[in-house]
Amino acid sequence: MTDRPLTFMAVHAHPDDEATSTGGVLARYAAEGIRTVLVTCTDGGCGDGPGGSKPGDPGHDPAAVAAMRRRELEASCEVLKISDLETLDYADSGMMGWPSNDAPHSFWRTPVEEGAARLAALMEHYRPDVVVTYDENGFYGHPDHIQANRITMAALEMTELTPKVYWTTAPRSMMQRFGETMREFGEDMPEPDPEEAAALAEIGLPDEEITTWVDITPFSGQKFDSLAAHASQGENIFFLKMGKERFAELMGMETFVRVKDTTDAALPENDLFAGLR
Repeated sequence: MTDRPLTFMAVHAHPDDEATSTGGVLARYAAEGIRTVLVTCTDGGCGDGPGGSKPGDPGHDPAAVAAMRRRELEASCEVLKISDLETLDYADSGMMGWPSNDAPHSFWRTPVEEGAARLAALMEHYRPDVVVTYDENGFYGHPDHIQANRITMAALEMTELTPKVYWTTAPRSMMQRFGETMREFGEDMPEPDPEEAAALAEIGLPDEEITTWVDITPFSGQKFDSLAAHASQGENIFFLKMGKERFAELMGMETFVRVKDTTDAALPENDLFAGLR
């Protein structure tokens, strides 16, 4: 044991990703006195602009969107009481297949070794005990999420650190409830074609394959408010429509798969720091 505080590092692709899958654990561990470090890899410039404008639409200025999203990210960090924010500021690559995938300085076209070296330096500085990022498919195939996984796993190999490492996920049972709730709140959900339906069915994991279930219900209000801080992004409107009570019911559990561990903490876990305290 040392006097160094326990440290949690979350590596995310865009401003607002920190809120969706890890907002609860970030708030919970900050409240428990754990140092919380958020690394955001891109500037979010492919996000929604004024009036919901999309990349390529009139009025969508990626630089202005990135500046707006940086302000929102800082507000979210205040809500979640995040100790340290680090931004790599790669250009947002947009969705898979967009021309922005191949734009200069996009995260997707950045050599993994380059991004990993920058992240490894941050890991050496903060020396996290727990690291969280996405799975190898970026949860749903987003190129920047996939790249965040790649540089995180490569960065760990560049250091001699041995943190517990987790990938975010969602139980299939929750994904089903999520779809039902979207229909309840009147979201326009066209019937996907068979190929899309098959892909959607593969998002998340069967409940029995999830190793770590963290109840963040007491912090769901902060998670809600952190999403509200990213008000410019249309995909967050659905969550905000629910109100805090329904949001807590649907989003009060955050789930992970443990992929690296030296503590031998028993599975399933209810705490990312199981075996460390």
